[in-house]
Amino acid sequence: MGGVSTTDRAEHERAEPERAERVPKQDRSRATRQKLLAAAVACLAEHGWAGSTVAVVAMRAGVSRGAAQHHFPTREDLFTAAVEYVAEERSRALRALFPEGAADRRAVVAALVDLYTGPLFRAALHLWVAASNEEQLRGRVTELEARVGRETHRIAVELLGADESRPGVRESVQGLLDMARGLGLANLLTDDAPRRERVVAQWAELLAAVLDAGPGDRD
Repeated sequence: MGGVSTTDRAEHERAEPERAERVPKQDRSRATRQKLLAAAVACLAEHGWAGSTVAVVAMRAGVSRGAAQHHFPTREDLFTAAVEYVAEERSRALRALFPEGAADRRAVVAALVDLYTGPLFRAALHLWVAASNEEQLRGRVTELEARVGRETHRIAVELLGADESRPGVRESVQGLLDMARGLGLANLLTDDAPRRERVVAQWAELLAAVLDAGPGDRD
């Protein structure tokens, strides 16, 4: 019955080194991709669309242009993937801040506002501006923005413990996100942290009034 034949054993022994080589190669490929994505976001935030080419990103990431184009055949592929990747990372980080879900509303509002400050938002803004002038980019960015917007809204609803079946709640949550985007735009020109903190505190109070109101309170 049974044992392993010499041929089978030899084939198994040949396969082991191949698998051992393949795993590190996959890890290297993943690491290269992530370096390119991070470099693309940084370049877009610092230099805008016009100054951010695949060659510039590849140099910043420390990889060859050929390696960059292997992962991302076109410039549009690279930059839309970069903004999407970092947006997903920021969403995960936001959820990690409040692992139990619904939390202190002022802290949640402040964290949501923080999503619209820093290099990610700056990079996304450059991508939006480029998409308004680049036909081949517009569809991708529009789809990306809609997807990121829906996910951010879902996270906000979850963390705020908002019941969107009640009148005005969905609009209030979306108003918060629109306000946060506006604060992010203002932050591009000047960092007015004290004013932003006052706005965050006021929005937390406004949301509390809407989210905690009983059915009769909204008549």
